[in-house]
Amino acid sequence: MKNNYVWAKTLLMVYRYLERIAGAIDKIVMQSALNCSNISGQNYFYNNVMSISQKIIDLSERKVTLINLKILIEECLKEIPQKDAIILIEKFFDGVKTKNLVERHHISMRTVFRKIEAAVNAFSSKLMSKGYSDLKIDKMLENEGWIRNVYVRLSKAEVEDFCLSKTYLAKAVSM
Repeated sequence: MKNNYVWAKTLLMVYRYLERIAGAIDKIVMQSALNCSNISGQNYFYNNVMSISQKIIDLSERKVTLINLKILIEECLKEIPQKDAIILIEKFFDGVKTKNLVERHHISMRTVFRKIEAAVNAFSSKLMSKGYSDLKIDKMLENEGWIRNVYVRLSKAEVEDFCLSKTYLAKAVSM
């Protein structure tokens, strides 16, 4: 059950980056397609039609996975209680700090932490009810090293407030 909770939190944390990574994948696909007309000599072995086609297919499959993940997250949020969804959106998508949630909702710090935990648990339960156990999510994201790194950091309780740098996002596209 703990792994489901960590995966739920991981998915919520990476949600705001999914579109950006998908857009970067589009740019790489376009660049690869445009550069394939310049195949000659020594580069032919690494840049032949088959290898470029395979690279474009692999990148397209990554993008499909990210889009499906985004849709899954949005569907789960729509199906949990609205007050839970609002807390999750503010905390994870909008990046509102915990102390600012205290001020926004006029509740104590402890209550905010309880509400966040309850909302993540509701989200995790919704993932499970849709058939997305920790093992299925792990398998689905096996090629997304950047998301798996977030999961590992969260499972070791290294992260509370999370933000990916532009450098890390650029690296994530190439993973």
